Amino acid sequence: MSDNNLCAVLLAAGEGKRMRSNKPKVLCEVLLKPMLGWVMDSAKDAGIGDICVVTGHMEEQVKAYLGGSAETVTQSERLGTGHAVMMAKEFLEKHRGGDVLVACGDAPFLDTKTISKALRQHLSRGDAVTVISASLEDPTGYGRIIRGADGALERIVEQKDANAEEWDVKEVNSGAYWFNIDALLEVLDPDIIGKSEITGEYYLTNTPAALLARGYRAGAYEARTPDVVLGANDPKQLYNLGKLARQSIIMKHIENGVSIPCTGSIIISPDVEIGPYAQVLPGSVITGKTVIGSDCKIGPHSVIENSVIGSGSVINASQVKNATVEENSVVGPFEVIGK
Repeated sequence: MSDNNLCAVLLAAGEGKRMRSNKPKVLCEVLLKPMLGWVMDSAKDAGIGDICVVTGHMEEQVKAYLGGSAETVTQSERLGTGHAVMMAKEFLEKHRGGDVLVACGDAPFLDTKTISKALRQHLSRGDAVTVISASLEDPTGYGRIIRGADGALERIVEQKDANAEEWDVKEVNSGAYWFNIDALLEVLDPDIIGKSEITGEYYLTNTPAALLARGYRAGAYEARTPDVVLGANDPKQLYNLGKLARQSIIMKHIENGVSIPCTGSIIISPDVEIGPYAQVLPGSVITGKTVIGSDCKIGPHSVIENSVIGSGSVINASQVKNATVEENSVVGPFEVIGK
């Protein structure tokens, strides 16, 4: 159920030149699902009903993927994360009195639980901004979270600006934030955020300091898993995200009573549901919004996409796409059902 006081602004304007892809970076896929889709679903599952996506590079592809499921605004010039959120000012004005999640559209492991727990802390403390952070053994390349003696957020320090003590801090900025919208709109101004003399860009990381200077409170919520900071800037990093996601999803199903005797050649997309006592055999690919009932046998070498498989069914070396298979059915070998 969505909360009318909650909304999200997702940053999806980046080009991602190093991805070497014919699609925008946020539509590059982790386990056959665009990274933007991962973030949007996590936000929706956290109760966020109204979402604005800031588009830019290849924006028509992004809009086509969204299919009207979110508002869009265009960042014609890519002038930093702060500038991107400025493009969503009109959207934010409509949601005064509420709170907004600002997150990158290419951070697929920003999960619902982290979003919800960060919001709970944000509201209970009455902070104007809550940065979602994580602790990394190797924080190289990330902005450091600097806390005061009371544990509240003092500032975010970019690595290039960090002194020796700050350099050793393990807690880093994930790039996701909860903001009180009225407070954010007070500082969402080029003259307040300030332009980087080096890059000419406006950074959202400057907003906590601007809010603190106006007497607001700022906090940081440390996620329980460091994976929330992970994104991909090139095909190798995207591949590594896929490996992490695949293993995590397979283990989730195993823990729920699904038998997967050989995990190495199986792909299960994140939105798939599988009932207990089911068995998934090698070479099987299960994607989309597929629902598989209990005590099914899938595979070997079966492909199931956006389908419902009734309990007790066998899908042997066959393809089932956009179809419903009744309970206790036997499909295959070598059958094709649906389109």
